[in-house]
Amino acid sequence: MTFSSPFRSVKNLLMTLLMVAATIAVLTPLGIIFLHILKMGASSLSFDFFTQIPKPTGEAGGGMANGLIGSAVMIAMAGCIGLPVGVLGAVYLTEFGGSRLATAIRFSADVLAGIPSIITGMVAYTLLVVPMKGFSALAGAVSLAMIMIPIVLRTTEEQLKMVPGTLREASLALGVPLWRTTLKVTLASARTGIITGVLLAIARVAGETAPLLFTALGNQFWSRKLTEPMAALPLQIFSFAIAPYEDWHRLAWAGALVLVGIMFTLNLAARYFGRQKRYS
Repeated sequence: MTFSSPFRSVKNLLMTLLMVAATIAVLTPLGIIFLHILKMGASSLSFDFFTQIPKPTGEAGGGMANGLIGSAVMIAMAGCIGLPVGVLGAVYLTEFGGSRLATAIRFSADVLAGIPSIITGMVAYTLLVVPMKGFSALAGAVSLAMIMIPIVLRTTEEQLKMVPGTLREASLALGVPLWRTTLKVTLASARTGIITGVLLAIARVAGETAPLLFTALGNQFWSRKLTEPMAALPLQIFSFAIAPYEDWHRLAWAGALVLVGIMFTLNLAARYFGRQKRYS
């Protein structure tokens, strides 16, 4: 007993130090990236950044208001496509998970989730940009929806599976139809988990650049139609970062800081909803 006690204490101390070192190793790159973006982009943030479009090279001021609005519009359209498809698909997998079709849907969702985003952009380019003979915000939204669907579908399915079966059985025993039980009991009980999955899906597509290069293309001005090229914040960051102008580089860093802030906020919101009481 006298031998094992000191040995156990030393082992516990070593494991604690190892876990602390691993935590520091994980957080250090994130901290370095965030601090560098904050250092480079904070000085270029101003009211004009959120209210004006980019100025011509050499002129002072300007912002990325069209990129912010364009990103919001395309993400909203992608959500209108991807969220219903993902949630309804998850409901089908939960209710009829043993069928061959459900197995095929689940496998397809897993494969689609692992496909590089640039491939979804190429597919949207072939299916929409080429037939429409032009880049458009609509094509960009479809490419983003293709990324959102598997994320929403799989996360929603897992949340629906965690709903106690007794809740559904009690509703069905009272004579409530299956569709109403699914809507009012199953989905309602898993709503916080579903919201978490939706926020994570939005955070994922908010920073996507590659699919938008093939679809929305970008625009230095305001876009008034969904069938014409539209600016997006990631696209503007990419375009300004590779340009040979210092003022555009400053705007790119400011845009990167705003984008990181948006994604950080979405992930915090997802964590908040993920910790809420469920199935009550």
